[in-house]
Amino acid sequence: MPRTRHLLPDGSPRYTNRLFLESSPYLLQHAHNPVNWYPWGDEAFEDARRLGRPVFLSVGYSTCHWCHVMEEESFEDEEIARYMNENYIAIKVDREERPDIDGIYMTAVQLIAGRGGWPMSVWLTPDRKPFYGGTYFPARDGDRGASVGFLTVVRRLKEIYATKGSQVAQNSNQLSEAIQKQLSEARTSADTPGAEALKTSFEQYRERFDEINGGPKGSPKFPSSLPIRFLLQYHRRTGDPQALRMATVTLERMAAGGMYDQVGGGFHRYSTDVRWLVPHFEKMLYDNALLALAYLDGFQVTRRKEFERVVRETLRYADRDMGAPHGGFYSATDADSPTPTGRREEGWFFTWTPSELAAVLGAERSRIVAAYYAVTPSGNFEGRSILHTPRSLEEVAKELKAPVETVASAIEESRPVLYHARAKRPPPLRDEKILTSWNGLMISAFARSALVLGDAAYARRAERAAEFVSTRMLENGRLRRSYKDGKARFDAYLDDYAFLIAALLDLHEATGRSRWLREAIALDATLERHFEDRISGGFFLIADDHEELLAREKPTYDGAEPSGNSVQALNLLRLAEFTTQDRYRVRAERTFRSLKTRLAEVPTALSELLLALDFYLDTPKEVIIVTTRSRAEAEPFLARLRATYLPNRILAIAAQGEDLDSQAKLVPLLQEKVAREGKATAYVCEGGVCKLPTTDPGVFAKQVREVSPLDARPKAGAAFSSPGG
Repeated sequence: MPRTRHLLPDGSPRYTNRLFLESSPYLLQHAHNPVNWYPWGDEAFEDARRLGRPVFLSVGYSTCHWCHVMEEESFEDEEIARYMNENYIAIKVDREERPDIDGIYMTAVQLIAGRGGWPMSVWLTPDRKPFYGGTYFPARDGDRGASVGFLTVVRRLKEIYATKGSQVAQNSNQLSEAIQKQLSEARTSADTPGAEALKTSFEQYRERFDEINGGPKGSPKFPSSLPIRFLLQYHRRTGDPQALRMATVTLERMAAGGMYDQVGGGFHRYSTDVRWLVPHFEKMLYDNALLALAYLDGFQVTRRKEFERVVRETLRYADRDMGAPHGGFYSATDADSPTPTGRREEGWFFTWTPSELAAVLGAERSRIVAAYYAVTPSGNFEGRSILHTPRSLEEVAKELKAPVETVASAIEESRPVLYHARAKRPPPLRDEKILTSWNGLMISAFARSALVLGDAAYARRAERAAEFVSTRMLENGRLRRSYKDGKARFDAYLDDYAFLIAALLDLHEATGRSRWLREAIALDATLERHFEDRISGGFFLIADDHEELLAREKPTYDGAEPSGNSVQALNLLRLAEFTTQDRYRVRAERTFRSLKTRLAEVPTALSELLLALDFYLDTPKEVIIVTTRSRAEAEPFLARLRATYLPNRILAIAAQGEDLDSQAKLVPLLQEKVAREGKATAYVCEGGVCKLPTTDPGVFAKQVREVSPLDARPKAGAAFSSPGG
């Protein structure tokens, strides 16, 4: 159905623009606006130059609530559209397909306005240089309390462009130079960061920790603002109880809040309040992959079953609601959904009333469910209730004067009933493009869960997704960014390569299949050839043969998604351990040096890099298990490994004979390893030097539990000994 209110009597759209030919769901949402949108490309800028017009660039994504608001208020407005069409060349960009464009012009907006966000609105000259920018603008003066609306802004800027051309050119040149300096400036240090960077980062996170609600103080609350996995690793190396408390309290509160989908599993994007209660209702694949990993680590450290439950429910949500038939994962679902009257409202799909619960569950069970999930007649969100669990089962049972087992059983039995009833409502829009980077994150979540939870079904699901990406989104050895409607499009970026390499390493450990390690090594070679900064270290966002833009960004910020530099630093350290080739470690060290100044200035800006740095400063363990025939024989050792939180390690499992010989070509540490006494045998090594091999899982457990304190002399930089050491 055309997403527009401008329809002809037969229901067809009154307006159609060039975006109709695109595959991005976000661009297609705007294909029938009265604004004459162009996609990003030479045609738009050539027309702007020929007509002597400025360019209006609008950047957003399909599940962005305020993008929808600005569309309805301004881009669907015929008066505004007429002025835009007569005076501007208007370009629409999907930030998820083109993070390079988004990164450059978001930097411009931040330099101009001091903050950024989406929708992003930028005014450019025909040579693609920005001269003004902002985010959301209400349509007219006075709307939503704004003194100046979008129509006034576009009129004033067009007048300035027409009458003060030299000033516009000067400002755009200065702004472009500032962008280039900020995104591309080399700031390499002479040495690598040390343990002090980890300690300083922890102190900063501790200062901003919300003792009552978990997460960072204040609102809105983003899960990425307090990196759970770093806190757990810091606790492991230091024994600091506060680090563990910060992590576990945050995990508890997020899972109890409305940000977690209590019925369907999975997390909404962030919480608008301090209690994790009222979310921004869109769901992003990357959030759910990263949170599944955080809860998985939390489970491994604490053995708390509620953390395992959240992992399993999140993965079930990803497979059931976001899984594509061919194996990949879709990108996101919208915050807005249609009400019974057809009007789109944020969160309607996910919220409930007492009468709706009663209609689905019956009087008695709905009474229990309403008490547990705090559903009230007045509601907590626009007259409806966001399900959350502010009280324990025991507290609710006491209030209802019912046995805890009865309450627990009613809640457990009601979840699938509520899910199926909710599924009959008109759902939020789903963005069905498949992104390589986000699929990489979700493959990691499934693969690591397979290993930690001992569930082979997760490994099979991860392999299906990896098979899809490696066959449909890889062309002539180069990855593509996005897949939609049977076609892969756009050159891949640093994060596509880095996240997928990490996923393939995780999949290799979960399955023992050499294919995934071999493909990870091949992708890293492409990354090194086309993305690596051979002078200053680290990696650029775009390849050396990418479309020429205002700047070639080197990402140095871990936000809602980790940066490709942070993830690739850890990939290189893991590849060094697998292959015993020191050149990988050298490249990782160059990456650390390129980011050390940034890390010193704003330690919390690179939270994911802290995981790589902890690996580097640790003495990572190389865990080798050799069986006589099958991987199943390794299970007693894997059970002990699952019970041990050991983030800084690699794992290789092989059966004696052809399998071992084949894997040893990629993992030299397997050479000369044998299954002793006809039994599965474990070798726990550091830097290629192994402890006594053992066939006893108990002895193995003691070996892998040994921890090098953070203040200990780092051994990660040491050269590897001979494979048989």
